[in-house]
Amino acid sequence: MKQDVAAVEIRGILPANNGVAVFVGNDEKVFVIQVEANMGAVIGMFLRDTVKERPLTHDLFVHLLTAFGISVERVVITELKNSTYYARLILQQQNELGRKIVELDARPSDCLALATAQKRPIYVTRSLLDQVEDMSEYLARMSESGGESAA
Repeated sequence: MKQDVAAVEIRGILPANNGVAVFVGNDEKVFVIQVEANMGAVIGMFLRDTVKERPLTHDLFVHLLTAFGISVERVVITELKNSTYYARLILQQQNELGRKIVELDARPSDCLALATAQKRPIYVTRSLLDQVEDMSEYLARMSESGGESAA
């Protein structure tokens, strides 16, 4: 991916009417990605390093990748079209034949879960970061009132 990107992290999670609001950003700007309630719970569990009795789907996916010598390299949230965010999952396979990078279209919620589970970097395209509304002030108010925050 040759686009200019900015490093971001998950700054907070807040239950919302239709799922969960995941606050993603950096010191420059924070924006919100709405995800399904179960995905918000999964992301939160990975953020808190919650020990799970049995593997979740994302754990299974990572175990499968690892078994084939593939790792999550990074994720990039790329664009917003018709109120839907898009993302790319960048995977790397290293073996005796060499190194291979594969880039896959994926839901941002899955990308955030996998990146969080594997402690891998999260990026957002500069064009998307310029486009989204800054929610830093809302996140600060939420943190002050005792809402869940990753920061």
